Amino acid sequence: MNSEKQNIVQLKLLVNRLIYLFTTILFLVITVFLFLFFNSTVTSWFQNSDIKFDSLYIDAEKKVILQNEMAKFWKPADINRITDATLKQEVEYGKDLITHTAKYLGPNGSVKQISNGMNCNNCHLEAGTKPWGNNYGSVYSMYPKMRARSGLVEDLYKRVNDCIERSLNGQPLKRDDKEMKAMIAYIEYIGSNIPKGKEANASGIYDLEYLDRAANPVKGKALYNTKCASCHQGNGQGILAEDKKEYTYPPLWGKNSYNSGAGLFRISRFAGYIKYNMPFGTTYENPQLSDEESWDIAAYVGNLDRPSKDLSQDWPNISKKPVDHPFGPFSDTFTETQHKFGPFKPIKDEKKKNKKNNLKTQL
Repeated sequence: MNSEKQNIVQLKLLVNRLIYLFTTILFLVITVFLFLFFNSTVTSWFQNSDIKFDSLYIDAEKKVILQNEMAKFWKPADINRITDATLKQEVEYGKDLITHTAKYLGPNGSVKQISNGMNCNNCHLEAGTKPWGNNYGSVYSMYPKMRARSGLVEDLYKRVNDCIERSLNGQPLKRDDKEMKAMIAYIEYIGSNIPKGKEANASGIYDLEYLDRAANPVKGKALYNTKCASCHQGNGQGILAEDKKEYTYPPLWGKNSYNSGAGLFRISRFAGYIKYNMPFGTTYENPQLSDEESWDIAAYVGNLDRPSKDLSQDWPNISKKPVDHPFGPFSDTFTETQHKFGPFKPIKDEKKKNKKNNLKTQL
C-alpha cells in the first residue's frame, strides 16, 4: 500500500517537472520570438523615420532655395509712387488698355474696332507683371533692339503693333495714337527699375528643356480635355464675359484666337507659358503639369485651325529661324513637321554645327 502511494507521488512529481519544463521552453520560445519581432519593428521604424526626416530635410532645403530664387524675381515699379499727375493718368490708362484691350479696341471697342476680342492680358498675365507669365520686365530695358524675325532694329511702337497684328489678329495703331502712347508709357514705367541693357529675372516665358521625342498632339488632346476645357471649353473658343466685349477665358484656336504669326504659336513658347501658368491658379512654385504634359498640350493646341498671317517677310536670314518655327524654307534638312513638333535637339545640334562651320569659313 505504501509502495503504491510512493509510486503515485513520484508520478505526480514527474508530471509536474514535465509541465514546468514544457512551460519554460514555451516561455523561452515566445520571448525569443518577441525579441526578434520587436527588434525588427523598432529597427524598421527608425529606418523609416530616418527616411522621413531626410525627406523633410530635403523638402525644407528645396523650399528655402526656391524662396531665395523667387526673392530675386522682377517686380514692377509701383504706379502709386508716380508724383506727376499727368504721367500717372497716362500710365493707368495704359494698364487698363493692357488689361481690357477688347473694351477699347475689340470688335465692340469704344475707341476703335481693330482686334479679335482678346486682351493683351490674356497672354501677358497680370497686366504683364507675373513672373514667367510673359511679363514686360525686360521690354523697356532691352528696346530698341535688333530682332531676327524682322531683320530690323525695332522700337516699342513696332513691338506693340506686332502684338496687335499677330496675337490680337488686328490692325496696327498709329504712332501718335493716345492708346499707343499710353500702353508704351505703362510698359516703360513698370520696367523702369531695370537698367538699360539688362534683363529682369523671371521675365518673359520660361525656356523648357526640349523633349527627346516629338511632342504628341494626341496625348495633348486628352490632357487638354482634363486640364483646360473647363475654362477654354472643349471647342477651344473660350468664354465671353457678360458684357460680350472681352473674354473671361480666351479662345485658343479658331477665328477669334491669335494667328499663325503670334509668338505663342511656336510650340516652345506655348509649352513654357503653360508650364508655370496653366491650369488657372498655377504659379512658378506650384506647377500643376509636368514638362512633357506642357509640351503635349502645346502640340495639340498649335495643331488646330486659326487665322493665318503672311509671314513672307519674317526671318529674312532663314538661318536665324528658331528650331520650332514651323514654316519653311529652312537652312537645314529637317521637315516642317519636325520643326513644328520636334524632336528639336537634332535641329539645334545641326544649327550649332553649321554656325561653327560658317565661322571657320569666314576665318
